[in-house]
Amino acid sequence: MTRGDQHPDAPAAQPLRSDAERNRERIIAAARTVFARDGLNASMASVAREAGVGIATMFRRFPTKAELVDAVFIDRMTAYADAVTAALGDPDPWHGFVGYVETVCAMQAADYGFADVLTTTFPAAKALEHRRNAAYEGMVELIGRAKATGRLRADFDPSDLLLVHMANAGVVNATGDAAPDAWRRVVALLIQSFEAPARGPLPASPEHDALYQAMLRPGPAGVAASESGG
Repeated sequence: MTRGDQHPDAPAAQPLRSDAERNRERIIAAARTVFARDGLNASMASVAREAGVGIATMFRRFPTKAELVDAVFIDRMTAYADAVTAALGDPDPWHGFVGYVETVCAMQAADYGFADVLTTTFPAAKALEHRRNAAYEGMVELIGRAKATGRLRADFDPSDLLLVHMANAGVVNATGDAAPDAWRRVVALLIQSFEAPARGPLPASPEHDALYQAMLRPGPAGVAASESGG
C-alpha cells in the first residue's frame, strides 16, 4: 500500500515537524472561526489571512477545501451522530425524535459552516462522510420507532429531515444577527406538521439520487468541487 492509498484515519507515515504542526492547528482554528461566521462559501485565502499564514502554506497543509472541511468539522459531525444516539436512547421515541430535530437545528444556528456541512456532501472527506452515514442509519431507526408510537405521521420519509436541514440553513443564513432566533419558530412549525394525525397527503418525496446531487452542488467558492492551489 502506498502512502496515497492509506486509510484517512491511519497515522501519517512521518510526523509533521513542530512548526508544520503548529501551522496546521492554526489553520484549523482559523477555519473554524471563518466558516462559523461566513459559512462554507468563505475562501481558502480568507482562512489563510485569519490564520496568519501564506496561501502556499495553506495548500501544503490542506490541498483542497474538502480536506480542510474534514479536519474542521469532524468533531461537529461526531456531535451530530451523538445526537442521534441520544435520541435513540430516549424511552419515548417521539420525544427523542423532536429533541433530535431541535438539537441539530440549534447546532446549525450556532455555526453557519455546520449549517452548510449538513446539506453538502464531500466524497473526498472520508471521516466526515463515514460519521454522516452512521448517523443516517440511526436516524432511519429513530423515524421507524417514532412512527410505531403513532405520533409521527406515517408518510414521513427520512429524506424529509434533509429538507428540514436545508430549510433551516436557509433561514439561519437569511436572518443572521438581525433575527437570530427566527429558526426556532420555523422548526416548531415544521415539527407540528410532522405529528400525527396528518392534516392531508404530502407530495411525493424527492428521489434519493436527486437529493444526493443537490448535496453535491458546488458553491461560489467551489466547496464540493475541490478548491485547490493549482
